[in-house]
Amino acid sequence: MISVLFFLLHAVGAPPATTPPWRSAIAIVDGAIRRRLFPGAVVVVGDRDSVFFAKGFGRVSWDRDAALADPAATLWDLASLTKVVATASAIMTLVDQGRLELDQPVARYLPLFVGEGKSAVTLRMLLDHTSGLPAFVPFYRTAIGRQGVIDQLLGVPLIAAPGTRTTYSDLNAILLGLIVEASSGTTLDRFAAQAVFSPLGMGRTTFAVADRTMAAPSIAHGGHPAPGEVNDRNAWAMGGISGHAGLFATGLDLARFAQTWLRSGAGPSGPWVGSATVRRFLEHNSPGGTRALGWEIPDSQHLDRSAFGRSATGTTYGHTGWTGTFLWFDPVRDIFLVLLTNRSLGSNARSTFRAMRELRSRLSDAAGTAMASRVHHR
Repeated sequence: MISVLFFLLHAVGAPPATTPPWRSAIAIVDGAIRRRLFPGAVVVVGDRDSVFFAKGFGRVSWDRDAALADPAATLWDLASLTKVVATASAIMTLVDQGRLELDQPVARYLPLFVGEGKSAVTLRMLLDHTSGLPAFVPFYRTAIGRQGVIDQLLGVPLIAAPGTRTTYSDLNAILLGLIVEASSGTTLDRFAAQAVFSPLGMGRTTFAVADRTMAAPSIAHGGHPAPGEVNDRNAWAMGGISGHAGLFATGLDLARFAQTWLRSGAGPSGPWVGSATVRRFLEHNSPGGTRALGWEIPDSQHLDRSAFGRSATGTTYGHTGWTGTFLWFDPVRDIFLVLLTNRSLGSNARSTFRAMRELRSRLSDAAGTAMASRVHHR
């Protein structure tokens, strides 16, 4: 198996960022910074064995004296990438160990999850967003503390019959985080660190940021950036640890994560989960075919509007995040892309949605084109 040292040597030994294959990717991100879509970003691209491009762009905030963005050191608020990097992956390890079953009702693990139709909601439905729960509820407005959020969450009624339609929902991921805790006997952050981040060599990935000087702020209060604070009010109301948001990571940590999926569950120092379990989580399950378990799948009918780019295949899996984060991998093409930004920092956060979708798409295509010539740069 590939060691963490081998991975890092390949990251350092990647082709210089100014070589022709990567000029287009560099121009795309530099242009976004000039247009003030975000103050800083990191991009990491590679295959199952190696990193071929790892570069920081700009600074971690709009302050001229702010630290430079760094693929190895800067911590980014992953926002909804938390759903796949921490929560779905923690669930997958428990499924692999036989401690959870995908088609068992949620109420088996969370007995207070009751109400009309809820007995039919399964773990699989939470993972592929077919539970029938609404997309969002602002618990932070009325809930007092973490337990208050949980009490309200368990009582939310369904808006559709389970398994009949796909509604991407934060509530599904919050419930999955609670199931991880109920099944493991420890907190989500501790279990994810033990079962996911540690075996994959993701040493900087964390829910609680100890050294906030290394974090790119994703939110500001009164015009003052707040590095290390999650940009999600429901996650904040839960103490910063939730199944849907709250995780921070570096670009190179996410590269290790993506490489493990490309290797069908083989981690840097040995097996992480069985390849059969990985295949189960990458099956296209949901109505409409745009969801696997935790992962989003590009709509093949609308690749011209897809964040995954026009070259995405039926085996491209990924996820985006509110703060401007993006991760995808494609086993057929043997490629992954990590894009981390703090788009959410500043007064123009809402107005940048369309620009970010276009940027992600263009960057995905540029990365695919550059990686097509990687045989010349090994």
